[in-house]
Amino acid sequence: MVDLPGYGYAKTAQSQRRQWEKIIENYLRKRENLINVFVLIDSRHKPQKNDLDFINKLGAWQVPFSVVFTKADKEKQRVVEGNVNAFLDAMKQTWEFLPAHFITSATKKLGREELLNFIEQCNA
Repeated sequence: MVDLPGYGYAKTAQSQRRQWEKIIENYLRKRENLINVFVLIDSRHKPQKNDLDFINKLGAWQVPFSVVFTKADKEKQRVVEGNVNAFLDAMKQTWEFLPAHFITSATKKLGREELLNFIEQCNA
C-alpha cells in the first residue's frame, strides 16, 4: 500500500503540485504489479472538479481503481447520500460503467467489511 500526496486541499505552490502530479502519474502508469487504486473522496462535499479530473486521468491511463467515500459519520446521512449520488452522477457523464465504490467511516467502521472483502478479492 502506498499513500500518495493529496492534491486538493494542500497549500503548496503550483510548481510543487506539478511535481507531485508527475511523480504520481509515473508511479501509477509504470507500476506493473498495481492491482487497484483507492481514490479517497470526502463524502461531506459535493463533487470536486479535481477529484473527477483525477479519476478521468486514471481511466485514460487504464489504471484500475475504486472510489472510497470517507468520513460518512461526520455529516447527516441524507447529505452523505446526496453527495455520493451527485459524485456518481457526475461520473456517469463520462463513464459507461462505474467502478466499485464504498461509503466508509473509520470511527464507526462503516463499510469496513465490504472494503476488506474487496481487497481480499483483489488479492485472490
